[in-house]
Amino acid sequence: MASEAPIKVLVCGNGRMGALVRASVEADDAFELVGQVGIEDVDALDAGEVPVADLVIDFTNHAMLPHLAAYLKGNPAALVSGTTGFEAEDFAVLDELSERMPVMWSANYSLGVAVLRCLAAEAAKALEGFDIEIVETHHNQKVDAPSGTAKLLLSAVDPDGACNVVSGRDGMVGARTKREVGMHALRGGTVAGTHEVHFFGTDEEVCLTHRATSRQIFVNGAVAAAKRLAAQKPGRYSFEELML
Repeated sequence: MASEAPIKVLVCGNGRMGALVRASVEADDAFELVGQVGIEDVDALDAGEVPVADLVIDFTNHAMLPHLAAYLKGNPAALVSGTTGFEAEDFAVLDELSERMPVMWSANYSLGVAVLRCLAAEAAKALEGFDIEIVETHHNQKVDAPSGTAKLLLSAVDPDGACNVVSGRDGMVGARTKREVGMHALRGGTVAGTHEVHFFGTDEEVCLTHRATSRQIFVNGAVAAAKRLAAQKPGRYSFEELML
């Protein structure tokens, strides 16, 4: 019986994550790497000089999205994106693409973080009235704050967006209000990523924590999700939807 043809993969991103994704794709017999592009290569992407793929795994700069979207409209392929810094208009582009192809975006492709998000949502329901604070720690080269994962955790504990989000505190800020969530970003060293969700009650505290010691966990999750996404019908899919 003939084996299935490998999934043709285009990797977007020439940074550290892009290099790790490429190495994982090349090591997996289920895939065939057909190319790798980054923000530096948008002219080649725009000119149609990039090979046609079945699957695009994107860990690049958010400024590349319009160029990538144009490529995908001409060459529909499953899209797995872990690019951060997207705004509402960028997510609207993903929604438009999902009408023609399966699309997945996540700020974090760690299976452990996916579980943490589910646990945080359940804890927020069970611990109604507890004060909630989110703390994220990353290496000293990270340029955005708070992290995309911290925002995912915020959406888990405040799905309706009803809370007042406070990014750190300074000076005479007054007593903490009931509908308030503190978001705190720490930067230093080579920390791959630590996220904590604190629930403070009267005389007790619950803290849910996830620690990443390597970016490889995000690559492993993205590649595993990519295999499942490639077999899906057009639409928007979440990492949790396909992996949990």
